[in-house]
Amino acid sequence: MGPIKTQLTSRFNLNSPIISAPMAGIATPELAAAVTKAGGLGAIGAGNYSSQELKKQIQTVRKILGISEDKPVPLIVGFLGWCLDKSEASDDPCLVAVLDQNPVAVWFAFGVDMGRYIDQVHDFNARTGRNIFIFIIVSSVEDARIAAAKKVDALVVQGHEAGGHGGAEALPLLVLLAAVMREFEAANEKPLIMAAGAISTGAQIAGLLSMGVDGVVLGTRFLFTPECSYGAAQKQALLDADHNSTARTAAFDEVLKLNNWPPNCNGRAISNKIIDDVKAGLGLEERIQKFEESKRSDSDTSRLVVWAGSGVGMTNEIKGAADVLHELHEETVKQLQIATKLLS
Repeated sequence: MGPIKTQLTSRFNLNSPIISAPMAGIATPELAAAVTKAGGLGAIGAGNYSSQELKKQIQTVRKILGISEDKPVPLIVGFLGWCLDKSEASDDPCLVAVLDQNPVAVWFAFGVDMGRYIDQVHDFNARTGRNIFIFIIVSSVEDARIAAAKKVDALVVQGHEAGGHGGAEALPLLVLLAAVMREFEAANEKPLIMAAGAISTGAQIAGLLSMGVDGVVLGTRFLFTPECSYGAAQKQALLDADHNSTARTAAFDEVLKLNNWPPNCNGRAISNKIIDDVKAGLGLEERIQKFEESKRSDSDTSRLVVWAGSGVGMTNEIKGAADVLHELHEETVKQLQIATKLLS
């Protein structure tokens, strides 16, 4: 199948407008490299990794793709705002260390003051003559306005359906996407628009492209790959999931004792006894105790945290990331070709 042409694919010389989400601790360098090599754009998440660990991951991607040190590496490195708040105030700041490695893009999400980090990238580009692209997640029209005013290059419009963390009050993707696109329809200069949230099929991608997006971001779909770092039990939970298997709530973070996320941000994962404990009215201390007891057991997976979007039930097999990318691309092209017949 030939390439799909959008502003995203033109900017990065891609065959397909598909980005793998920078899922911290889950999206491995091998996953990112496989997606990029197959014609999309791969990503890793910085999370709480040290600058040395991040450099090592970026170098792994370089090696797999055969990119020399003097060339930009076709990779997105994603940063969480609250993690940056810690690392940039420490003796091991990660942002500039990553920028020095020359990825083609960085990605920001979930922080109280992301503007200062966006400014850092702009300053770095101006100082070095590089052109590192800036993606940022938005979960409301107001988020989009603020990000656009900071001159980011692309808005990742994330709907309520998305797996992992997102806006607790975000609208469903199609509604939010339409609202954000209307906000910028008359603008002379505007950021690229990416769609994210429960996207699992080429038919969905074709529909979103027909709405005018420049690209799509898939996270959950790439969890069903050997390159993803999820263990056997987590992948089995994915395979066992159906269309009603996930829940968006703060309960997963509560038992994980992750209280650094900004206001109005929570996570979507596969519903299990963690949610049953909440419904049963158990207090937080008891819920944490039950979670930690389950975690210590080699056989108890009833409270395993498996971040996944509401589209998890659309996939039922583990397959290599390159094969996933190629299949999605081919299905997207076929669906776009079918759509053109509606006007013939």
